[in-house]
Amino acid sequence: MAAGAVAGGKSMFGTRWRSVATGACCALALALGGCAGLVDRIVDAQIGAYFHEAGSPPASPVQYDLAKLPFSEYWTGIVFNGEKIGFTRFSIRPAGGDHPRYYEIHSEAAFLLRFLGFQKRINLRSRDLVNPDLTLVEFTYDYTIDGSALRISGRREGEDLSTEIVAGGRPSRQRLPAPPRIYPSSAIMLYPVLHGIALGRDYAFHVYNGQLQTIAEVTQRVLAYERSDFMSRPGFRIETSLHGQRVVTWVDQQGRPAFEIGGRGVMISALEDEDRARRYLVLASLNKNEGLIEYSLIRPDTPLERARAVSALRIALSGTQRVPPSDAAQRCARAGDEIVCEMRVPATGVLEETPFAREKYLQPSITVQSNDPSVRRLAAEIVAGAEEPLERIARIIRWLDANVEKAPIDVFSALDVLEKRRAECQGHAYLYAALARAAGIPTRIVNGLAYSEQLDGFLYHSWAESLIEGRWLAVDPTFGQLRADATHIKLVEGELLGDLVALLDWVGRARIRVLGIEHQDKPAP
Repeated sequence: MAAGAVAGGKSMFGTRWRSVATGACCALALALGGCAGLVDRIVDAQIGAYFHEAGSPPASPVQYDLAKLPFSEYWTGIVFNGEKIGFTRFSIRPAGGDHPRYYEIHSEAAFLLRFLGFQKRINLRSRDLVNPDLTLVEFTYDYTIDGSALRISGRREGEDLSTEIVAGGRPSRQRLPAPPRIYPSSAIMLYPVLHGIALGRDYAFHVYNGQLQTIAEVTQRVLAYERSDFMSRPGFRIETSLHGQRVVTWVDQQGRPAFEIGGRGVMISALEDEDRARRYLVLASLNKNEGLIEYSLIRPDTPLERARAVSALRIALSGTQRVPPSDAAQRCARAGDEIVCEMRVPATGVLEETPFAREKYLQPSITVQSNDPSVRRLAAEIVAGAEEPLERIARIIRWLDANVEKAPIDVFSALDVLEKRRAECQGHAYLYAALARAAGIPTRIVNGLAYSEQLDGFLYHSWAESLIEGRWLAVDPTFGQLRADATHIKLVEGELLGDLVALLDWVGRARIRVLGIEHQDKPAP
């Protein structure tokens, strides 16, 4: 396989990941190349081994119009060559607002693909505005492949499709003669649902391919009604051909793509439980899995300069209904369709210290083993002779900065970090909390967003808060900050897996507008 087959821009990775997987499987099929006859034989062998006739299909075709679809969103997991490489989310809803008669199709995808020595990072966000019959009105697609960005936006104008393409930061315009009816690639597997799925039916229609900036014909045929251990219920087997690539999809009676095979038979897409898919996303985001960084990154409308020196930040959050917590350093309240939060360093209010808080946050846990002898010995050495809590915290921060490498290494607990001496942000927070508790300082772990100057956006991050004289002090051991800067937006508190579930309301959905910012003369120590 030539390197250019994957990296050269002709891989179809932006085909729209079929709502999303058809595009993904077609993309990989083209990227891997190979003889079409061989591909067909491999896929046919897989189908024959694992899929079997399910008896008589439903008497009536499976058919829904968009207003009566039995789903509005689904998630798929993507497996390549036996390894999960990513997942996608697809949603369709009435557009509302200025477009009451239209529907919006949104999709997001994050992949990290390694094959024959190549590593490809692919990320996609797309929005299609369609008529009730799925024909295209307008669209915006954002692709990122290995750090290179491509944005394509456009709309139907008369007999043409008018687009603007921004690559390398430079815009160009394109007009393509379009057939009377053209669909977005996101509609590939919705098209048969709208027109009725029944054995023997054929479909042919044209879609706009964003990555290749072309209009292409899609052909489909309903071949069988089958069952498999891979699916909870029988489904219609539909063969799709796009750009000469073959993808086989099983569509369930709700009209969802339950299972799919493509890419020489090594690319598989399957419906996945939302909680499972999003839980994996949260953990991967916190641990800085690079394949998900772009998916998790939230770029505000205004980049933040000198982020580590920000002493006050006021933002508007959208895309989520959950209001972040408020305390002495952070105030959040709903304002119309948005949530306005203001973070300030140092904290301007005082939280009442309760015996419960002191007792709870001095206790060890599964992830913060503050009672382990090795942790207690190390804490005693680090804070020896320091009477003031702030000085104890400062010493722990300095020790971590000098002795624990900041690296994308996943860990389960403070002891893992102490052994490996390498960790990502969550690991640094674990070990800091363990040492602080062992040193008599009540400390809790918090999770949320912090601004990355390298990526010009907010990333999911973990840090800590220590209780000092009745006030929770935000401490970021990863950044080496005794007082965490005001770009830290706390979303949830907790150090156990179950505590992180609330993050699911933000990951992949949150948007940020900057309303105001203040800097201090020197970054917080």
